[in-house]
Amino acid sequence: MTGTKAVVAKRVDTGSADLEEITDLARSAGYDVVGSLTQTREEDAAYGFGKGKVDELAAVVRETDADVVVVDNRLGPYQTYNIGQKLPEGVEVVDRFTLILDIFGQRAHTRKAQLQVELAELRYELPRAAAKASLAKRDERPGFMGLGEYDESRERDIKSQIANIKQELDAIADKEETRRAERRESGFDLVALAGYTNAGKSTLMRRLAEDLDVDENEDLHPDLQTTAESQDELFTTLGTTTRRADTGMRNVLLTDTVGFVSNLPHWLVESFQSTLDSVYRADLVLLVVDASEPVEEMREKLVTCHDTLYERNEAPIVTVLNKADKVDPEELEEKKQALTALAPNPVVVSGLTGENVAELCERIEADLPEWHDERLMLPMTDDTMSVVSWIHDHGHVDAEEYTDDNVMLEFKARPEIIEKARSKAADLSVAAN
Repeated sequence: MTGTKAVVAKRVDTGSADLEEITDLARSAGYDVVGSLTQTREEDAAYGFGKGKVDELAAVVRETDADVVVVDNRLGPYQTYNIGQKLPEGVEVVDRFTLILDIFGQRAHTRKAQLQVELAELRYELPRAAAKASLAKRDERPGFMGLGEYDESRERDIKSQIANIKQELDAIADKEETRRAERRESGFDLVALAGYTNAGKSTLMRRLAEDLDVDENEDLHPDLQTTAESQDELFTTLGTTTRRADTGMRNVLLTDTVGFVSNLPHWLVESFQSTLDSVYRADLVLLVVDASEPVEEMREKLVTCHDTLYERNEAPIVTVLNKADKVDPEELEEKKQALTALAPNPVVVSGLTGENVAELCERIEADLPEWHDERLMLPMTDDTMSVVSWIHDHGHVDAEEYTDDNVMLEFKARPEIIEKARSKAADLSVAAN
């Protein structure tokens, strides 16, 4: 796809069409954007755009010798065909969601990511397969309007494939939920990074994690990576990447997930439900926002993120205004004030320079589920020191005193860790007697 020339186009009902995101998406997919076109009018049933505007689009394609037209709207099958008929022969028409699926397909490197992309593609194809069959039946001409030959069983096949993929994804989700439970039982707090693509989540993750990798078998835990990529690309992170973060007292596992993008249909979001579970089921969510963007764009993205997160998420959400190095302090303060309703008490940081990252670490520790205080007296046995070591690994020891017969520990930990520590202490007492 590299070197393929594309013209981007967008229609809006009112106002002015913004081509920035669709241009970034096209470039992320590997296209060389060589031209653009916009229109403000209500949707035309036949073309999406007005017929005259499609003629103008064809002229831009000829002038730029483009190979593809990328439309930042959702096109029906006949609208796609009708536009294609106006363009020079061989020029492909790609709508917004086909483009996003193409990008997802390029970024899907794990089995889970590949299944989610395949599920999204099938959900996108399903209504089109039904439309092809309906049109061909009505006109008694297979391939009517260039929509391709149809098979009456195709719709059933797609539904069957969707059911099989969902079953496999459910099995993966069950394993991941078991993994989350095991990590919590091991004393880890789970923190998820969420937010729009290109907000700097991966850069911030690298800053928080430093070089502390989770020492686990990557074959068993495919989300554990030694690095999190930081690139100026959309959807660099399609699956999830988990690393151990150094925030201070707590044992934190930080997970970076796929970035949000505006104007995604419900079926596409649902296709990536398994990845979003890493956010929904975290102990704390860091909602990362690019502070260098215009305040209205920040507001729109915060609203979309809140709609996605608050519907199912139960964990506290901390808004992180990232890329502070790109904004002067006065402008930053104005943005904070303008966004107070959507982002109360945000943390301002720069993942690139490390500015205020220490403050973010303090906020993470403060907003995680509360640790409880405990005091245990452990009888001295052959196994006592292994229990002491376990408590050090799973909590924070404030005091430790030794006598000939006992070890006294004062520590803080998650409630479930305290219960396990009490059980281990009871076992030591039985052994000592």
